[in-house]
Parts: sequence; structure tokens; C-alpha cells
Amino acid sequence: MPDSSAFRPHIRIDRKQIALPSEHGSWGFLFEPIVASLAIGFSLPGAMIAIMTIGGFLARQPLKVLIIDRTGQRNAERARVAVGFITVFAAIALIGFAGAALTGGLLPFVPFFIVLPMACVQIYFDGSRNSRGLLPEIFGAVTISSSAAAILLAAGFGWPPAVALWLVMISRLIPSIIYVRNRLKLEKGKSFSLTAIIVTNAAAVIAAGVLAYNGLASVLVLAMMILLLVRAVTGVSPNRRKLKAMKIGILEVVYGTLTVAAIIAGYYAGI
Repeated sequence: MPDSSAFRPHIRIDRKQIALPSEHGSWGFLFEPIVASLAIGFSLPGAMIAIMTIGGFLARQPLKVLIIDRTGQRNAERARVAVGFITVFAAIALIGFAGAALTGGLLPFVPFFIVLPMACVQIYFDGSRNSRGLLPEIFGAVTISSSAAAILLAAGFGWPPAVALWLVMISRLIPSIIYVRNRLKLEKGKSFSLTAIIVTNAAAVIAAGVLAYNGLASVLVLAMMILLLVRAVTGVSPNRRKLKAMKIGILEVVYGTLTVAAIIAGYYAGI
């Protein structure tokens, strides 16, 4: 009797879709804290933490695919490919962890332990197909930006500057999430929250101001947060230039790059 599986239609497996996240903005969220912290305090343990962070970030997408496919019950071939990618990316993360732990000890990993519950919640949302909700996106921003604190701790910085940079990155990422979500709603003709945009961006300005006043952030960082507030308010004004989602995303990458540049320049210029 012929094998019934031979008559099943062949389903093309998109390996790129399994391996890489579909949210293009997440790449900026990954590299902004890594680049800023390594530029301020480069060290071998810090570089290994960066490798670990990248490996963990990459493992999330195939893990999400595997959970959604319920370990192969829906699409065994796609689940098999996902397991392969998870293995490779987890190995990269493990190499980074081992290298950082052996050369810098376990103290730099404390920020990761702090955000571990948020990471678990995000994985839960991934499995429930709600990873693009507001809460998982905010949790994701806080989790990924913890790498900035970890890298500075690995370089020998104390807790105040490490936490300060973490807060600066959070102040950049969360308002960006709120702004982009509401800007996209506006461009689609849906109702949006101007209050949420103003409150989150104003809070970022206040946070940067407090940090600058206490010598934990530069004036350039404060100026950048003010610029981001202006960008957010004008971006949803009636006189705004209407943009497609991709263009909005590209502009956010530009603003993210400028923020990182402000952090680095402000640190070395001492202003």
C-alpha cells in the first residue's frame, strides 16, 4: 500500500521567516544599547555579553515559530527547521555567556535576571500570537535595553552609570513604541492617543533632565530627548507629512542612530 504522505502537497518552508524577526524595528532596539554601551566602555566581557544578547535575540523568532506550531503538530518540517535555528542561536548565546562569565564574573548578568520575568511574559505572548501588543512590546524594550547596563558593569562601571544608560535607552525606546503605534493608527484614519505620545515623550525629557542634573547623562542626551518630543508632536499634527509605515520605521532608525551618537559624543565631550 503506497505511503499516504507521498500524496500530501509540498509546503514550501520559508527559512528566512523562521530565522529572522519580521519586526524590522526590533533590530534597532537590539543594537542601539549594544553600540552605545560598547562605545562608552569596551571590554572583552562586554563584547561577549553583546554576542550573548544577539544570540538570545535571534533565538526568539524560531522559538516563537516552534511554540506556535506546537512542537511539530501543525507543521513538522517547519518545526524541525526552527529547532535547528534555535540550536545554532542558543549555542552563540551560550558561547557569549561562558566567555563573559569566565572573563568578567557573574555581576554583569544581574540586569538580565531583573528582566527575566518580562522576557518570560514576552515569550508567552509570542506563543499566543499577540507579540505585537503594547505590553509585550514595552516588556521587550525594557528587556533588550538591559544589555546596556550589563555591558557597562562588565567594563567595570558602577551601578549608577550602568542604570543611567539603561534608563536613557528605555526613555528612547518606549516613547518610540508609543509614537509609532499611534502614528500608524493616524495614517490609517483610526483614532489615536495624543496624550500617550506627549506623556511618554515628556517623561523621557524629564528623566534625561534629572540624569543630566546629577551628572549621569550629558546635555546632548537631554537635547536629543527634547528633539524626539518635538518629532512626536509634529509627527501627529494636522500639518504633518503623511508617510507609509516603512518610511516611519526608517526615520525611527535614523532617530535611534542620532540618539546613540548623542550618548557617545556627550560622554567623551563631557557635556
